[in-house]
Order: sequence, then structure tokens, then C-alpha cells
Amino acid sequence: MSLSSHVEELKKKHQTLSDKVEALQRAPGTSDAEIAELKKQKLRIKEEIARLDVAAE
Repeated sequence: MSLSSHVEELKKKHQTLSDKVEALQRAPGTSDAEIAELKKQKLRIKEEIARLDVAAE
């Protein structure tokens, strides 16, 4: 897998998590812990994307 395709996959995964977080925030009864965990996953992916973008330059 090339670096650019890996970054694209990470971006897709990040967007999927964003959509899921938004949906859960609107849903009643969703635990804050669950949302916080998804946000942590999003942040890790975002940091990985940034790291790979810098490495590609």
C-alpha cells in the first residue's frame, strides 16, 4: 500500500468516526465515555495523518 493510499484510508476512517460521533451526540442515552473514546480515536488518526503528511514532504 502506498503512503498516499494509506493516508486516504485514514482520512476515510476519520470521517466515519466524525459521522458516528455526531450521530451519537444527537442520540439520547449515549454515554459520554463512549463519545470521548471515539473522539480519542479520531485524534489519534488525525495525528497519524499529520505525521505521515510531514514524512511525505
